[in-house]
Amino acid sequence: MKKILKNFFIKTIYYSGLPYFLREHVLHKKVMIVMLHNPGPDTAEKHFKWLAQHYNIITLDHYIDYRNGKASLPVKPLIITMDDGHIGNYDLLPIIKTMKIPVTIFLCSGIINTNRHYWFKYYELLTDSDVLKTVPNNKRLEYLAKSGFHPEKEFPAPQALTKEQIMEMKDYVNFQSHTVSHPCLNQCTDAESWKEVNESKLQLENEFNLHINAIAYPNGDYTERDIEYVKKAGYTCGLTVGFGYNGKNTSIYKLKRCSVNDNESLELLAIKATGIWSYLFLLFNKMPLLMFYNVTFSTRKLMRILILILPGVEDHAFS
Repeated sequence: MKKILKNFFIKTIYYSGLPYFLREHVLHKKVMIVMLHNPGPDTAEKHFKWLAQHYNIITLDHYIDYRNGKASLPVKPLIITMDDGHIGNYDLLPIIKTMKIPVTIFLCSGIINTNRHYWFKYYELLTDSDVLKTVPNNKRLEYLAKSGFHPEKEFPAPQALTKEQIMEMKDYVNFQSHTVSHPCLNQCTDAESWKEVNESKLQLENEFNLHINAIAYPNGDYTERDIEYVKKAGYTCGLTVGFGYNGKNTSIYKLKRCSVNDNESLELLAIKATGIWSYLFLLFNKMPLLMFYNVTFSTRKLMRILILILPGVEDHAFS
């Protein structure tokens, strides 16, 4: 039932003409940044073709130049980004080359070119990875260790791009930083945050000969402290997952992005690219029924957080 209602809702919005009206008449001078992660070639090709037909795809550097007064923007500008540097991104290279689509991929410097895995994809994780994003970094690492995961642990096969793949892609893809190991920066100590931000930039520049001027905050989480570290490390901009569009006066270290699922339908892609979906999500979360659901969900999440932090709670929490 939930899926049926969602599909009905999507089609109602799409065929209402609202996405078209916003794209063509309201937001045509705003910059939307789309965020993907690991789409398959078939889905990526469909997404890229649709976006290229309805927007002017520009590079992240083009937008930075615009902000610095060195370039002008076309109408309906849009930037495509991908987070993490998944090994599957390599399969998109033929499409990127053929379509000449500018794409920015944010790399975790301590995971690429290794057999280390992303902690949030660890299949033996004993709790929802979203829970671990809400606790102090040392507690997250402790719980991961209990699950058998260590950041330096090598697995039989890689999850991230290899150096050879990156070298082959670098003439067609703009590679940038996504920290060293993908922690939530707002949960890190000062020393941890600085290391993640600074060492990622240095590693990518020195070991991969990449020009690094942008960082995407893992999970979109950051504090003003982290922004100061980003500036100190020499980054030109920072990307969040905050809702909205980017203009001339958007904070350059708090650029907004629209999250698109890797298997999204074209109808929902069209809706999300205008920002409607994020707006409605925020609006509906304020409705009484959904507020009740969120309180219930938050209570369950709080219990799981307590399990991570307080000794002995785990033995009695769900008995």
